[in-house]
Amino acid sequence: MPRIKQSDQPPPKTANYETLVNLITEEYPKLSDRFQQVARYITQNPNVVAMQSVNAISELCGAHPSILVRFAQHFGFAGFKQLQSVFQTRLSTAAPGYRERISALDVDLEKNKRKGNLGFLHDLVVRDIATLQELLNTTTEESLSRAARAMKNANTIFIAGQLRSEPIAKFLRYVLSMLQCRVILLDPAGGLAPEMAKVMGKKDVLVAISFRHYAKEVVTIADVAAENGTPIVAITDSQLSPLAKNAAVLFTIPEDEYSFSRSLAAPMCLTQTIAVALAALLQEDQKGSPEIPTVTGKQRRKS
Repeated sequence: MPRIKQSDQPPPKTANYETLVNLITEEYPKLSDRFQQVARYITQNPNVVAMQSVNAISELCGAHPSILVRFAQHFGFAGFKQLQSVFQTRLSTAAPGYRERISALDVDLEKNKRKGNLGFLHDLVVRDIATLQELLNTTTEESLSRAARAMKNANTIFIAGQLRSEPIAKFLRYVLSMLQCRVILLDPAGGLAPEMAKVMGKKDVLVAISFRHYAKEVVTIADVAAENGTPIVAITDSQLSPLAKNAAVLFTIPEDEYSFSRSLAAPMCLTQTIAVALAALLQEDQKGSPEIPTVTGKQRRKS
């Protein structure tokens, strides 16, 4: 009987992007450290996985190509190429033209990249363009509406965001204050944030913001909210994030966890969008676009 080549083996039942990601999320706590490293990278960078060679992907995620192959086999694939085809199908179905857009950006970067700080700026801008486009492709009307409704109906909106997520949390607190919402920023002053979080109830909502490497206090606060039955709107980087498991509304913004210069452009843009969606609900009787008041605007009107 002739031996079946790996490429001729039928694809496993996980040969569907959503099914595969759900399975990886379910098994993630039981995976080895190396497999968890691969899982984080491929779920956060699906377009890179679809377009790059196994050697390029292994270099980007810091794992040997053989580990990628064994990872694919662990989930029932004959090899990494068969797993990669799942990501390629997703890309061609969900975001037509994305490959050409990224290729054009890469060519433009190589053509115009300069040494020094200006070249670094150009690199950041190109990556932000790609990340913002991915945010546009993956964020749904339903998730934005659910987040806005949860915040509108909440007695108190609690916000938790530390380390590099702190600017996002503080900006959201400012905007919600201008919308005259009852809002509490769970900051780490005195180490009391987890204790402050214990007053959250079922009629409140927690907006938890954290990216890899996840701030421990934000994860703890999210766990407290889950125990209290407080709905969680999570802004994070992956379905594998510790914030994802208990989120009522989950927003994921994949990012390169191995890059020092991780940008806040996409999460800040998402936060602004959620605020505008909430403003629209709060100002349903007004004509025109929703307006978010500002302190300086109020001062000008008084003058």
